[in-house]
Amino acid sequence: MKNLTKENVTDKVLGTFPADTNPREREILTSLIKHLHLFVRDVSLTTGEWLTAMDGLYRAGEISNPVRNEFILISDLLGVSSLVDLINDNAPIATETSPLGPFFVKDAPLLEPGGDMIEENSGTQGVVRGHVLTPEGKPIPGALLEIWQTAENGLYENVDPDQPKSNLRRRMKTGPEGNYAFTTIQPVSYQVPDDGPGWELLGMMGRNPWRPAHLHFKISAEGFRPLVTELFVEDDPYIDEDVVFGVRNSLAVSFATNSSQQDADQFNLKAPFWQVEFDFKLQSA
Repeated sequence: MKNLTKENVTDKVLGTFPADTNPREREILTSLIKHLHLFVRDVSLTTGEWLTAMDGLYRAGEISNPVRNEFILISDLLGVSSLVDLINDNAPIATETSPLGPFFVKDAPLLEPGGDMIEENSGTQGVVRGHVLTPEGKPIPGALLEIWQTAENGLYENVDPDQPKSNLRRRMKTGPEGNYAFTTIQPVSYQVPDDGPGWELLGMMGRNPWRPAHLHFKISAEGFRPLVTELFVEDDPYIDEDVVFGVRNSLAVSFATNSSQQDADQFNLKAPFWQVEFDFKLQSA
């Protein structure tokens, strides 16, 4: 390609799209190219800085695998994941969304409503229960909840070789009244992984690396839009400093203490225990 200059290179690249390019793909890629070229011009990016960025992407690829995605983590840390969620959010019709995060794993073991996720885990024990509903408040029986959280040490089982496979990960189908319930340990706040370019990016920005304590949920049902969200401990010290910008006001909930042994007996727990009651609402597809 002759006569290429820094003034015309953007137009030259955009001119390579064939006429039959998918319209949506053309729209996305055209905007991406324009903004990337504008960014390079805006900061007068040096060759060394570009190579540093390429090395970071290369190492993100090296560290990523089916159970840990460093690219998703970087997207989370830059607020991109949160922005995508907010643009596509179902609220106020349905429960607010929150980023999926880099540690979701498919096909966790099935657990019946009221089942136990605590098993051999240490930590403060409690129960999470509620319903999956339509926006009008009608129950959705057979909805699939996928649930995951960290252990007491702040690590997910897929990045901690000392935890058993699928520890604190379960799938659950709602009962006839759209009901779900499970016992588990109280989640803890934790730092994002410190062994990849995502952590280095935080260091460059001088930012806090902490996430407030939370439980992850991915909920799906036939005829409804899938929901990816989290429930946060409302009084966690990092609730207003979430490093991945995932907290929403409606998702910060009370992990209330219950001192009734009679209530605890329903879930084979010892009083006092904590409890969360939360109804998820799905938007119709």
